[in-house]
Amino acid sequence: MKILIVGAGGIGGFFGAKLQQSGADITYLLRQQRQQLIQDQGLVIETPRGSFTIHPKTVLADQLEPTYDLIILACKAFDLGDSLKSIAKASSKGMILPFLNGFTHLEALDRQFGKERVMGGVAHIAATISESGSVKQLTELGSLTIGPRIPNQVALSQEFFSLCKKTDFDSFYHENIEQALWDKWVFLATLAGMTTICRGSVGEIAATPYGKDLSKRMFAECCAIASSESRPIAEKTQLGSQEILTKEGSPFTASMLRDLLAGKKNEHQHILGDLIAFASKQSIDCPLLKIAFTHMAVESKVEV
Repeated sequence: MKILIVGAGGIGGFFGAKLQQSGADITYLLRQQRQQLIQDQGLVIETPRGSFTIHPKTVLADQLEPTYDLIILACKAFDLGDSLKSIAKASSKGMILPFLNGFTHLEALDRQFGKERVMGGVAHIAATISESGSVKQLTELGSLTIGPRIPNQVALSQEFFSLCKKTDFDSFYHENIEQALWDKWVFLATLAGMTTICRGSVGEIAATPYGKDLSKRMFAECCAIASSESRPIAEKTQLGSQEILTKEGSPFTASMLRDLLAGKKNEHQHILGDLIAFASKQSIDCPLLKIAFTHMAVESKVEV
């Protein structure tokens, strides 16, 4: 299987490097500056257990050919449009596998490529690109969940899952991958909403008199929205998510908070705004989510 990964950031860089280490045929589609850096020093991956370097195959957008069986989109949600333009020369062949936050990106990809060519994937990792250009994994969290959305995707999904099982990161095969996307979205929206409003970690929020209760209330709003879209979050999943979201002493934060504090562009529209849009469609009240979105819109100086 020939795999093209769009971007060598936290998701693409980390998981692609692990896959290449295990023998997968990986090529990175990069911008010229990023390509030059990786050609000069390799793709450096820093993890809590140590660092390693790979020397991957790389291409620029104008060098692409339609020779890939799988095209992995590992960009931020707000970069999806640019990423689709960059893969234009390669996208007439192969399956598309996005690892983006939220859910509405699937609708956009289905319109462009047809649902039969768009698989589903969920990435769990806290990682960033350091000043030196390395990919730095911030915690030991690192897993991929993949699965088919329709029957014609089963064979390729299972083949890619087999490649993932050869690595040392956690990988899961989910028969209902769209539900897995909603499970993550509900969790992430709460994590992002609470940590950005409070500008603090889960543990710092939990240590306040009302923090745990507010986190649970925001999570309940998100769960209600999922249920209205026929994607109810299972009780076991809810309990697990609430435990993480209210854990005392936890240093856990959302990447949205890190982006906010660094003055970077962030995904508040895709993680919070799109979820609120589903709520509005179903007349579901979600005041805490709306406060979180409004706060981020003001902080990001984005017109609402």
